[in-house]
Amino acid sequence: MATSPRVDMIGLTVADIPRSLKFYRLLGLDVPDPAPDRPYAETTLAGGIRLSWNTAALMQKLHPEWEDPRGQRINLAFHCETPAGVDATHAAIVEAGYDSVRAPWDAFWGQRYALVRDPDGNTVDLFAPLG
Repeated sequence: MATSPRVDMIGLTVADIPRSLKFYRLLGLDVPDPAPDRPYAETTLAGGIRLSWNTAALMQKLHPEWEDPRGQRINLAFHCETPAGVDATHAAIVEAGYDSVRAPWDAFWGQRYALVRDPDGNTVDLFAPLG
């Protein structure tokens, strides 16, 4: 019997790779700069899953029927270790000029939580367990 497929990569389609990488580096991702003429960047996350950045132009080449999506389809959530880490990460992102969707709060499910927006309009979650 063949083995089941496994998740290997999560891809983000972005308007501007360097601008997007600047945002995600604030969240601690170590992403090498792509070559200037390359419409793609990637990094390997803890656990071995890759995260990639692809330009909309590349998506159009790969999938001619591709259209710029409307609305949030998927989001990334970043574990900040401590409640203070959520607050500090949120503050650093806002100070760098990115939008806060919701300032840090103590969620009823037992986590410190905040929401920010990446340069392409995607909501990104920040969280840590309370206590």
